Amino acid sequence: MGTLPVNRLLVSMSIPMMISMIIQALYNVVDSIFVSQISEAALTAVSMAFPIQNLMIAVAAGTGVGVNALLSRSLGEKNQAAADKTANVSWFLAILSCLAFVVFGIFGTEFFMRAQTDIPEIVEAGTVYIQICTICSFGIFGQITAEKLLQSTGRTIYSMITQGLGAVTNIILDPILIFGYFGMPKMGVAGAAVATVAGQIFGMALGIVFNICCNKDIHLDIREIRPDRVYITRIYEVGIPSILMQSIGSVMTFCMNKILIGFTETATAVFGIYFKIQSFFFMPVFGLNNGMVPIVAYNYGARKKRRILQTFRLSAIYATGIMLIGLAVFQTIPGSLLKLFHASDFMLEIGVPALRIVSISYLFAGFCIVSSSMFQALGNSIYSLIVSVARQLLVLVPAAYFLSLTGELQLVWLAYPIAEIMSVSVCIFFLRKIIRNKLSFQEQTWNS
Repeated sequence: MGTLPVNRLLVSMSIPMMISMIIQALYNVVDSIFVSQISEAALTAVSMAFPIQNLMIAVAAGTGVGVNALLSRSLGEKNQAAADKTANVSWFLAILSCLAFVVFGIFGTEFFMRAQTDIPEIVEAGTVYIQICTICSFGIFGQITAEKLLQSTGRTIYSMITQGLGAVTNIILDPILIFGYFGMPKMGVAGAAVATVAGQIFGMALGIVFNICCNKDIHLDIREIRPDRVYITRIYEVGIPSILMQSIGSVMTFCMNKILIGFTETATAVFGIYFKIQSFFFMPVFGLNNGMVPIVAYNYGARKKRRILQTFRLSAIYATGIMLIGLAVFQTIPGSLLKLFHASDFMLEIGVPALRIVSISYLFAGFCIVSSSMFQALGNSIYSLIVSVARQLLVLVPAAYFLSLTGELQLVWLAYPIAEIMSVSVCIFFLRKIIRNKLSFQEQTWNS
């Protein structure tokens, strides 16, 4: 990571992750397509359950960002003991996080659903779905932890295999468990949840095997999977802002669901469909980021400034290109996308303008995502947190609420491009600050 040409290195590390993320997006979409065949209420229930799923991913992936940055930096500094300690502590944190969501799954799921709607059919389906996903959350926490360790050492091909086969498992099991094929009971929404956790557990098992057998840069030891205050602090110095940043998405989704269901539950279903489809474009960018972060962190540890800036520039260009493709798709075929989910005429009437308006924000989104990852990799995760809070809680949700007061649903969707314009402005400000202060300060001593 310190010597290969940057473009070649970034592509080689990112492409496997981008492919696995696209597969991940595919199974999210397929999951909802099958659920939509049950009923629109079932699709709405799964959409309302999304904030909890997103919160689990936020905790797992945010912790993983901290692990990734610390482990990559330790390897860049040739500190093997610190790298091994980081890897082992990461599994302790995964276990602890899982237990917290198990408790929520047992006691808090029905309250969460009733906080969004009082429609019995939606509450019942959403409660069952969330309970299964949270009580069996050891799969997602184990899978993401294993993948982050592989990414930190540049073995993204194994991470791709882990995510890919886990997603394929989910896709295969979805129709079997939802509709009761091959002698299996017809489980409906519960079947979709079981298929999801089964894929995650399979991905976790593969990730553990790959780390033990193929990841020679770290050494896992079950006796060392225990708390260490120093390493937990270092991990969460980067990880907590990342967790909060991603968790804010759950709060935003919850608030948007509340605003949209005030118009009609179909609007909430459209919002859920949008989140599934948009993952085809955001997930590859996140995969690109997963390749970028360890390169930046490693070269920060190795004191190579030029490689850091070159990695950022290339990542921003690639991310913007991906999001422009997404913009073109949403602008040209929104109706065809919605019909994949058995959209009614009323859903098409609401959804077509919604997808076109929201996708305008894609003009800026790629640059903002890469900028936030740059902040995290350089140990300035607080900047990422500020950008995320400002975008989603201080601008997007209030804008959506005030626009909803007009009584015009289409105006609510304008909150997305409004928030993204603000976001890109803040990202540019922080980028200039970090380059001018942090990197320029190091320039005299760095051999780059």
